[in-house]
Amino acid sequence: MSGPEPAPGVAGADQHRGVLVREAATEGGSQPEEKPSPRKRHDAKKTSRKRSPKPPERRRDYVCSVRLNGDEKTLLAAAASATRTSLPAFLARSGLAAAHDLDNTAAAVAGHRELVAELFAARRHLGQVGNNLNQVARAINSGGQPTEIDAVITAVQRAVTRVQAATDRLLEQR
Repeated sequence: MSGPEPAPGVAGADQHRGVLVREAATEGGSQPEEKPSPRKRHDAKKTSRKRSPKPPERRRDYVCSVRLNGDEKTLLAAAASATRTSLPAFLARSGLAAAHDLDNTAAAVAGHRELVAELFAARRHLGQVGNNLNQVARAINSGGQPTEIDAVITAVQRAVTRVQAATDRLLEQR
């Protein structure tokens, strides 16, 4: 596909991959007229649309990466939205608030750790009592009548209550 031949002494058509490239004329051809803008600017007050920079003591130069699962991100994004801040700003402010009040933060973390430790201890206790219950069941299935059956059932009930109480407290904290 070739275009018409250019006139002698005039630059030819510039083609790039077979497509005609159109540019403004540079050698005496018609030029766009330079007209003043019909709108007048108000020179009385020039305002910048750009935010003024933060003072050096408030500028945040360091970036920390945080990994979240979907539920955590949803919860934090909702909290950030409720406080009308971005998620990174919300994380920075809440982290700084926790860092400034280490007594409460340490107490909350310690309480959480104690609760998790209690839950693991209750789970271990339930496993031990479950083992005793299996021994009683094996004795009954063998035709025997174990004397400690009432004590084992009472221990199972206590262990289940302990696990349930620890689980409920853990869920209340969330």
